[in-house]
Amino acid sequence: MSALVLPKDAVMAVRHKIDQRWPEAVCADFGAGDQVMFSIPLRPGVSTGKAVEQLGYTAWHEWRMQWREFATRLPTGVKLVRKAMTVRGVPGDFPATLTADLNGAVSLLSDPRTGAEPPTADIARARALASTLLSAGAILTPATLRAVCRLHAVDVEVLVSAVTWLHQHPHAGTWTLRQLPVPGMHTKWLDTHGALLRDVAGRDVREEVRPRLTVTHLTYVDPAHATSGRRRHDAWTTGDVHDIAYRPRLVLVVENRDSRLWFPPVRDTIVVEGGGKAAASLLANVPWIRAADHVVYWGDIDADGYTILDHFRATLAEPTPGGAPAKPVTSILMDATDLHRYSEHGVNHDKAGRPLKPSPASLPHLTEAETTAYNTIATAGPTPFRRIEQEAIPLTHAATRLLQILKDQD
Repeated sequence: MSALVLPKDAVMAVRHKIDQRWPEAVCADFGAGDQVMFSIPLRPGVSTGKAVEQLGYTAWHEWRMQWREFATRLPTGVKLVRKAMTVRGVPGDFPATLTADLNGAVSLLSDPRTGAEPPTADIARARALASTLLSAGAILTPATLRAVCRLHAVDVEVLVSAVTWLHQHPHAGTWTLRQLPVPGMHTKWLDTHGALLRDVAGRDVREEVRPRLTVTHLTYVDPAHATSGRRRHDAWTTGDVHDIAYRPRLVLVVENRDSRLWFPPVRDTIVVEGGGKAAASLLANVPWIRAADHVVYWGDIDADGYTILDHFRATLAEPTPGGAPAKPVTSILMDATDLHRYSEHGVNHDKAGRPLKPSPASLPHLTEAETTAYNTIATAGPTPFRRIEQEAIPLTHAATRLLQILKDQD
């Protein structure tokens, strides 16, 4: 397709290319990669006098005049490349391509006469961050630079501090992830930024640290155990010599402590406190949970509850590193029927009175009935309510569901 690109449109195209490739260009300035040149074709498809004739000589003349004037004020680093062509039988060199390095491109956009907006990225800040990362011994790539530029200043400081600390400490196995004595790093910083630290440091400290032992709080609800006079509430710690009182056929994971502490008697069952979004990582490798005939999850009917269920189910669907088999996870009181049955307990605000927000997350490990309920409460459109809390549903209803699961397997 034939076209003539005017100076104002070429400047807009330069801005678009900067927004796309500034990380590569900045890294190249520091020797990490080849130099990036931004190149804008000014007359694509117009390489013959016949093409000019088809466009019209008036348009061609106006285009040439605009580029003649524009070429007089190009900053250093920006060049107007001309190519030969014959128009109306007269040979000549006409504008063909506008090229610019990063400095020239930024200068071009900074010229108020162009009327252009500055690049989306703060190039000066990106350069400063690149220099800081390299000074700390970090690995500089376009991907890591883009990610670091998205961080708040305080997180950049922590990242650089962490890279420096890792260079000083080649072995991190004497600490847990929460114990790492990196200056300025709070205990949960790596939960969010661990992957970025891995990429800039060249090592994954999350795989080096001492594992954090799982502590599982549980309640024995088997009626025969209750009559034995032994303790009803217990805690199980990974690697400890203590064992649970009996091996359950069914393990129910709940999110609310009251639901665990006051759960009614159900034979061959142990009720475990899940730990919210950490449920999958905390419980996935507990051997007696994997060994149970049934693993059942019961959480709030809200976006977080379904997210936890989805992640828990996906995690237990994979065998453990120790060879324990995959384990299916069933839910109770969390499908579309339950949503309608307990709708009178639906709420739209959190404990602080803030409106609950919709969730755009896709949860591929939910069943069809669970997905229907999730879509109802998480939709961006109108919905009667966004949450039914676990505590609002009678514990006897949950116990009845568990007894039915056990009966079906007898």
